[in-house]
Amino acid sequence: MRIGMILDAVFPPDPRVENEAVSLVKAGHEVFLFCLKYADEKTSEIINGIKVKRYTSSQLEYKLSALAYTFPLYTFWMQKKINQFIIETNIEALHIHDIRIAAAVFDTNKKYKLPVVLDLHDNMPEVMKLYPHLQKFPGKYIISPKKWKEKEEEFILKADRVISVSPEFIETLQIRLPSEKEKFVLVPNTIRKSFYEDYKVDTTITERYKNKFVVLYLGDTHTRRGLQTAISGVEKLKHKIPNLKLVIVGKNTTDTILKQQVKDLRISDFVDFEGWQNVSLFQSYILSSAICISPLHRNLQHDVAYANKIFQYMSLGKPLLVSDAIAQKRLVERTKSGLVHQEKSVDDFTNQVLKLFKDASLRNELGENGKKFVINEFSWEQTSKKLLHLYNNLQN
Repeated sequence: MRIGMILDAVFPPDPRVENEAVSLVKAGHEVFLFCLKYADEKTSEIINGIKVKRYTSSQLEYKLSALAYTFPLYTFWMQKKINQFIIETNIEALHIHDIRIAAAVFDTNKKYKLPVVLDLHDNMPEVMKLYPHLQKFPGKYIISPKKWKEKEEEFILKADRVISVSPEFIETLQIRLPSEKEKFVLVPNTIRKSFYEDYKVDTTITERYKNKFVVLYLGDTHTRRGLQTAISGVEKLKHKIPNLKLVIVGKNTTDTILKQQVKDLRISDFVDFEGWQNVSLFQSYILSSAICISPLHRNLQHDVAYANKIFQYMSLGKPLLVSDAIAQKRLVERTKSGLVHQEKSVDDFTNQVLKLFKDASLRNELGENGKKFVINEFSWEQTSKKLLHLYNNLQN
């Protein structure tokens, strides 16, 4: 089948899009990827078997994308590009990555009547409520998460199949739209076997931390990810775990808040801000750690989504310490791969760290449980089978 994936962003990188496309290519499908370019990237190239087609966009279009369901300009401009993409590739199905560009796809497809798969990476209307620019003028008054939620439901009704990333997210969608429950397919963000089977250790990282009790965080460092809790915990733990080191690999515009907190607490010797690092170094950071954390704040997005870092941690046999955001709490408790702390509770966070620090056998047991779960049940090679089944049925 000739599948046209629609992504209103640059590519690469996008691990989920690439994982899905590569799996479909390996299963015998032909995948064309519509994406955008803002500079002098190649207009067309093949990446891991994916036939990438890039369409020129602008910073104005990018800014207007946030207003996709306030003013129709973004949708109008994208329709022209998508129409060109469909004509050039002669595709037989459309696969939309998230809802921002969905209106443009559905409007264009009125002419072609191709089957449509809607892939919901996030609970976008809820994520939007957390964006800083929606907390102040003018975003607060011209961008409506409520309108985006209405649009999300409209697109679900129009789509032939709807992919989502966690059982919890599917549960909420089925409650909202019970008539569409048969459309939903679970394809979670898991990792490929190559992540934990085919990597090189960077000894400069492992040597730097070999005598430290490392508490590791990987990924987006926005304040809603809960790192302020971990930083406050370090201030309480530094005398009880003298070789403690909180290592933060990632970045966000809110990092100034985190760094000021570290400075105010006078714990700079106990916290390393590594910034964003190449994914090829993630394994070295994980192997250098004693505990890996995901201290998310609870909200309607975090309660229904898994952070990919969790599976990266587990695949290399490290115990987890996660907040009680529902999806990750259920996963960790079901797999017995870590401990759970109350979100935003510094005392509970520090108590759980101490429990793991004092009990090496517990750390090993939890780490091994997580590793077995990923290898036996939750690698991308396992979880992507539902995606392949979806397209086999769509084709039939």
